[in-house]
Amino acid sequence: MRSSRLVSRKHKEKPAEAQLTSHIFLLRGGYVRPLANGIYSLLMPAKRIQQKIIHIIQEEMDKIDGQEIQMPIVLPRELWQESGRWDSVESELLRFKDRASHDMLLAMTHEEAVVALARTEVSSYKDFPFMMYQFQTKFRDEARSRGGLVRVREFIMKDAYSFHTTQDDLDNYYDKCAQAYHTIFKRCGIPEVVSIQSDSGMMGGKVAHEYQLLTDSGEDKVVVCEKCNTYANAEVATGIYQSQPEEMLDFEQIETPNVRTIDELVSFTGLPEEKMAKTVFYTTDKGETICVVVRGDIEVNECKLQKIVQATLAFATDEEVLKTGAVPGFACAVGLTCRVFVDYSVAKAYNLICGANKEGYHMKNFNVSRDLPHADIVDIATVKTGDICPKCGGELTIKRGIEVGNIFKLGTRYTESMRMVFTDENGKDKYPIMGCYGIGIGRLLASICEVRHDDYGPIWPLSVAPWQVQICAVKMDKQNVFETAETVYHDLQQVGVEVLFDDRNLSAGVQFADADLTGIPLRLIVAPRALEQGMIEYKVRGTNENGLIPIDEIVSFVQNWITKEMEKY
Repeated sequence: MRSSRLVSRKHKEKPAEAQLTSHIFLLRGGYVRPLANGIYSLLMPAKRIQQKIIHIIQEEMDKIDGQEIQMPIVLPRELWQESGRWDSVESELLRFKDRASHDMLLAMTHEEAVVALARTEVSSYKDFPFMMYQFQTKFRDEARSRGGLVRVREFIMKDAYSFHTTQDDLDNYYDKCAQAYHTIFKRCGIPEVVSIQSDSGMMGGKVAHEYQLLTDSGEDKVVVCEKCNTYANAEVATGIYQSQPEEMLDFEQIETPNVRTIDELVSFTGLPEEKMAKTVFYTTDKGETICVVVRGDIEVNECKLQKIVQATLAFATDEEVLKTGAVPGFACAVGLTCRVFVDYSVAKAYNLICGANKEGYHMKNFNVSRDLPHADIVDIATVKTGDICPKCGGELTIKRGIEVGNIFKLGTRYTESMRMVFTDENGKDKYPIMGCYGIGIGRLLASICEVRHDDYGPIWPLSVAPWQVQICAVKMDKQNVFETAETVYHDLQQVGVEVLFDDRNLSAGVQFADADLTGIPLRLIVAPRALEQGMIEYKVRGTNENGLIPIDEIVSFVQNWITKEMEKY
């Protein structure tokens, strides 16, 4: 490709709307252009990177017996009604009516579609196991699209779905796919991606893992134990909360005028947050008000709580709190008419301070085992830095990450609700057990840039770079510069090397700045001074490696360099 023909304008200045490094460089480097909020067009450089990522994924999916298919992006209402998600998924799902006034949707995921397809093709245990995958556009009406391709509304997803007759078979295949994912990310140039336990969310199922690229620019919180090298999403991570045993003291009321918050209570009593019991009220989408008690220094993990109560939550109003028998600002879980959930951090503590359900008063020496014996004791704490790892006793820390992939054990949620059955060895009908495996292509592209860059632009790994080599012809009006560059360009193409040739008659500074934004791994500089010695200069992007190569050896040098570099992936 010649730069003079490439439709991909570079920009010197940082775009005002961009904050993440990848967003800045993808806009400045002429990779993407916004069309609407969270919707982007990809120009040729980004499209070439995307194609290489897809090719890597295809190879690894095929190695574990994946069958590539393609399903529609527009789906009828009936499929999602079969699974129950037509009503359970809210505004993220874009619904519309076709010209016949029939309810349709733009698929944000394809579990329903793949089950509908599979049940037309298989009927016997002999047809199992199998896995089908696709690369397809998805639309999710994301409320917080941000960071360029990191969080968008329209995106290309590799989604794969496996079907099994036994749980053991799914477990074995799940492990195969997990390993394939590590291989994919390594081949894409980001081997530091880690697999972490996660919440299954709207997908359903009991087991799920995310693949997180740890970076300070990520928006996901990842709980890490360096001692035993384990990771978990903050939504599901657990910690150990220890308290020194104490003699239970009498449950007593104390006057606390105008003291409503934990901070005010700490100042008033002189005791630390760890000695406070914090009471929070929620209402569910089923109309129930519930009470939650956590230690004063801990936040409620609403993701954990929602899974426990099997409902969507919202903070209760003062009126709803009063109906339970509690007093807002001075609430105590003792004696309420609603269900009470107590976190382990409180259940294992002694002589805490809590509300008194009386304006201007609190209670001291609150002990769950004595004062609240019938409460549900559950894990609803949000882990924080300094908490204790439940696996090894090490100290937990919180890091940031970008989710670049996820895998789920779906079980029979979709096959059962959609009546997909097979006949087993004994002639009985059974529901297949499913797994689901996703990678967002655009997010993966942006994530690579997020951790593979310098101050001047992306440093694309050779395995996904838009081109392998860039030729910069400096001072093309000088003798033999343009002719030599043309010859090298032609010779490299003849042996299958992917080359971008900057054939514009621009200054070296402009060409090099644009080359940095393009991020191609190997740069060849055809310039008068080196040509006088019969040489071409080379430079490896993002390193100090450079030197001079005889013109007649340049093709073999490039081929050998590419072969050696690709061994990393």
